[in-house]
Amino acid sequence: MTDRFTSTVLRLATGSRERVVDLTRDIEAFLTGAAPGRDGLLNVFVPHATAGIAVIETGAGSDDDLLAALRDLLPADDRWRHRHGTPGHGRDHVLPALVPPYATLPVIGGKPALGTWQSICLVDTNTDNPHRQVRLSFLC
Repeated sequence: MTDRFTSTVLRLATGSRERVVDLTRDIEAFLTGAAPGRDGLLNVFVPHATAGIAVIETGAGSDDDLLAALRDLLPADDRWRHRHGTPGHGRDHVLPALVPPYATLPVIGGKPALGTWQSICLVDTNTDNPHRQVRLSFLC
C-alpha cells in the first residue's frame, strides 16, 4: 500500500449565536471519497483563534451542556484583556485552550472509528465571525 494524503476544507456559516455544529456526516462524506475502505488517520483542524473541535455526544443535550459549561467557565463580561469585538469577546480567544482547534481520529475501513454516541463537532462561541473553515486531512 502506498502512502496517501488528501485534504479538503469545509466552509460553514455558523451565524450570530454560539453553536456546536456536528461535522460527522460531512466527515463521513469526505472519507467516502478520500479513503474508500482504507485505514489511516483523520485530522480535523479549525484555523481560527476563537473556535475548537470536540468529540462529544450530540442531540441529547450534551452540546447545549457544553455551551452552558463554557459560559460558566468563560463568561462574556469585561474581565478579559483582549477587548476588540463584542463585549466579552476576549473569552472566545481563550476557548481553544479548553476546546482545542484540532482532533486526530483513527479511520478504519474508510469510516471514523467513533464510539456509539460520539460525533465530531465544531465549537464556536464567537458571535463576531459567522463564517468558519474546517480542514479535513486523511493520511494512510
